[in-house]
Amino acid sequence: MCGIVGIVGKSPANQRLYDALTVLQHRGQDAAGIATESEGELYVRKGSGLVRDAFQQPDMVELRGNVGIGHVRYPTAGCDSASEAQPFYVNAPYGICLAHNGNLTNAVELAEVLTREDRRHLNTTSDSEVLLNVLASELQRIGTLRVTAGDVFAALSALYRRCRGGYAVVAMIIGHGIIGFRDPNGIRPLVLGQRETPKGTEWMLASENVALDMLAFKLVRNIGPGEAVFIDEQGHLHSQQCVATVRHTPCIFEYVYFARPDSIIDNISVYRARMRMGDRLAEKILRERPDHDIDVVIPIPDTSRTSALQVAQRLGLKYREGFTKNRYIGRTFIMPGQDMRQRSVRRKLNAIDFEFRGKDVLLVDDSIVRGTTSAQIIELAREAGAKKVYFASAAPPVRFPNVYGIDMPAASELIASGRSLEEIRGFIGADWLIYQDLDDLVAACRHDDAAITEFDTSCFSGEYVTGDVTREYLQRLQLERSDEAKARRSAGRRTPLRVVHGS
Repeated sequence: MCGIVGIVGKSPANQRLYDALTVLQHRGQDAAGIATESEGELYVRKGSGLVRDAFQQPDMVELRGNVGIGHVRYPTAGCDSASEAQPFYVNAPYGICLAHNGNLTNAVELAEVLTREDRRHLNTTSDSEVLLNVLASELQRIGTLRVTAGDVFAALSALYRRCRGGYAVVAMIIGHGIIGFRDPNGIRPLVLGQRETPKGTEWMLASENVALDMLAFKLVRNIGPGEAVFIDEQGHLHSQQCVATVRHTPCIFEYVYFARPDSIIDNISVYRARMRMGDRLAEKILRERPDHDIDVVIPIPDTSRTSALQVAQRLGLKYREGFTKNRYIGRTFIMPGQDMRQRSVRRKLNAIDFEFRGKDVLLVDDSIVRGTTSAQIIELAREAGAKKVYFASAAPPVRFPNVYGIDMPAASELIASGRSLEEIRGFIGADWLIYQDLDDLVAACRHDDAAITEFDTSCFSGEYVTGDVTREYLQRLQLERSDEAKARRSAGRRTPLRVVHGS
């Protein structure tokens, strides 16, 4: 999962791109990058770590211009080095920078065609570089000195015919403007914002509307599935539906975990969706254990708080904050490497003994992926004196890898893959374990105003909405995504220098 942003403004974009990326930091903590343009000159700064670590004052000063894009990344399969931080850049045609959130399911095949037929060179294993070169190749066919909005949409229509998977993209064509587009299923989110200034209209694209809010941009709308927008450097907005037939199936895991609670994705409030998840989960608890002995409901901070509060209210129980969180430790799910995730749990959470001592507690988390984090949290609760520790997941069992941009582990590393509920309970050490039902999760995320009836639920159901995910693809993904494979790649790689362009 990644966060992307693009701005076409009337004043310097550097600080605003930086601020937007800090708001989207929850979508990736592995690397960050910003590219801006001024009078035909490109300026790029990118590096490893958090936004605050990747950019220093001299870097910000060098990011000149009113137009730019930005990206925060967590590593996906085969793409986890600093040299693969985005935005990516190709110099022909025109000079194009691109930032991408998602995953191409046919990236390997596209890479072969790009090399063999389009005569393009790929320098990394990133599917984002593949996507950039497909765009460049299609724009190259136009062959004019300057591109029009019609030219851009023609190139993107060809790109849609070639690229499969889940993706939201912002790209900057040097001297022309910024493009934003979204896959035909609308799996990954992208929103459009507008702001009026004394100098004219400014436009902004971002993964979530919270980035617009903090920069005082008004949310205009979500970019639709299969839709592209082109904002020229004069601030004129052009849009076109580039794919005639779409099936809008946004990723349901955005609402479960990734998105900020104050975001609204495809007209669905993440906060309200999580409230409804809590309501549904409480109803299931009452069905399965009407005579439960739970004393208190405690959330695993931070994502599960909203659902846990609703569970407590529906059950008529006390809601307590039983864990104190170290704010300077990153989100464990998106940390690269199992060793790092395990080490981070105790550094991140500390139990408040008073809330556990002598009580039967219900811990509520947003989901259970590998299970190792859940096991350590349950151990913390027992060490703090809990008599019994029950565990509830606001999402169903994660049994299948996500192939659309969430770097969930190989299937063999998913705790629910091939295991029964009782086996999972035993592994994490809970006295009782309950999961949300998939139908209830879908119902919790639906909203009449959104006109969305289905979601991508592949990590729970194994049903991949793009229809092109084969057993062979999943086997190859398992080889790439396992922690063992990541460790081998890391051991064989030199640490690259920070990439600096346009100085």
